[in-house]
Amino acid sequence: MILVDTALQTRHAEGRPIRVGMVGAGFMARGVARQILQSVPGMTLSAIVNRTVDRARHAFVEAGAGAPLEVGTLSALNAALREGRPAVTDDPTLLCRADGIDAILEVTGAVEFSAAVALEAIAHGKALVLMNAELDGTVGPLLKAKADAAGVVYTNVDGDQPGVIMNLYRFVRGIGVTPVLCGNIKGLQDAYRTPTTQEGFAREWGQNPWMVTSFADGTKISFEQALVANATGMRVAKRGMHGPTVPAGTPIEEAADWYPLDDLLKGPGIVDYVVGASPSPGVFVLGTHDDPTQQHYLNLYKLGEGPLYVFYEPYHLCHFEVPATIARAVDFGDATIAPRGAPRVDVVATAKTDLEAGTVLDALGGYSTYGEAENSDITRRERLLPIGLAEDCRLVRPVGKDQTLTFNDVDVPEGRLIDALWNEQNEYFGLSATPTDPPAEPRAPAESVASS
Repeated sequence: MILVDTALQTRHAEGRPIRVGMVGAGFMARGVARQILQSVPGMTLSAIVNRTVDRARHAFVEAGAGAPLEVGTLSALNAALREGRPAVTDDPTLLCRADGIDAILEVTGAVEFSAAVALEAIAHGKALVLMNAELDGTVGPLLKAKADAAGVVYTNVDGDQPGVIMNLYRFVRGIGVTPVLCGNIKGLQDAYRTPTTQEGFAREWGQNPWMVTSFADGTKISFEQALVANATGMRVAKRGMHGPTVPAGTPIEEAADWYPLDDLLKGPGIVDYVVGASPSPGVFVLGTHDDPTQQHYLNLYKLGEGPLYVFYEPYHLCHFEVPATIARAVDFGDATIAPRGAPRVDVVATAKTDLEAGTVLDALGGYSTYGEAENSDITRRERLLPIGLAEDCRLVRPVGKDQTLTFNDVDVPEGRLIDALWNEQNEYFGLSATPTDPPAEPRAPAESVASS
């Protein structure tokens, strides 16, 4: 934020704000709108697209921006942008193609829909900022490669845990400490939560029960840690991660004792999480240092004797921090968090209950499946079904509770963009076992986080 705030102040003084087009008008998007319009001089929210235009309009009005202009053509949107008038539409292609938009912020949490938005934004030279771990964790490496080829920035956000973890990772690495674990602090993990069990909480906070369920059942944290793995080159130590549960309020400074040392020190390091530690919901990084003199200094600075040192951030402030990501991308060409190459970790679909043949799988955070993080080489070798592709797939045979689904278990709907991108990603990075490959031999159900 230190460089970003100065750059935004300069833009504000010169009357040339960063112009943002936002896709989505849900709970988190409305928070972003309020933050940009009320608290970020040097940046403006120029347009919002939403399937229900009234919700986009409401996001502007409740943030104090006045009534926006509804537009249905590119020429009408460009005219509104020239006049400095906020605009709303139900057509995301208009924002991606508009002359007066610097960055596209995607805040829907959808996969198929947002994939099309991402391609359109990249094709028209817009910085692409995703508040959408689900898309990023499914085909983010390919989208990042496409953005690089187009000369535009592709990034996920500050404020959500992956971005906060990546900021901390960069800090730790920058002081000469080697990160060996990037971690996430959770207060709840129950793979069998559903929109029914989470309805009351969602209503209390004005959120979507399906999205809230994806937080509780482990799907969201699996996506979040997949993003971190893909950005750092780390892996998971096991399907579903270790995910230790500690007594509520246990200080995160004790985290060095919760993970097998061999998993941390052999290979590129791991991503993982803990349930119950404090401060929650924060993030942490475990790191090592080989220099005995520097170890002495770290001990003096109250980080202990090693061999593992614990660094943490006590919070993540979601929509409050998103404008910093946008400014980093537009003014500095710096991605908060983005894949560094081929995928390292995917999120695979695991049955939340016994599922019968003929079952059509529902959306993330639903009743059918929960997501688990798995290393990408295993995903492809075992033909595991990414949960980002699972919605609307039809089971061709029964699948037992806590069994990880494979492409052999389902019929995939025809004509979906996300499937084409998954195949293209595999081909681009030379990965095997695309959905059209011959079936693999049957395998035993893998151990799941719910049973570990």
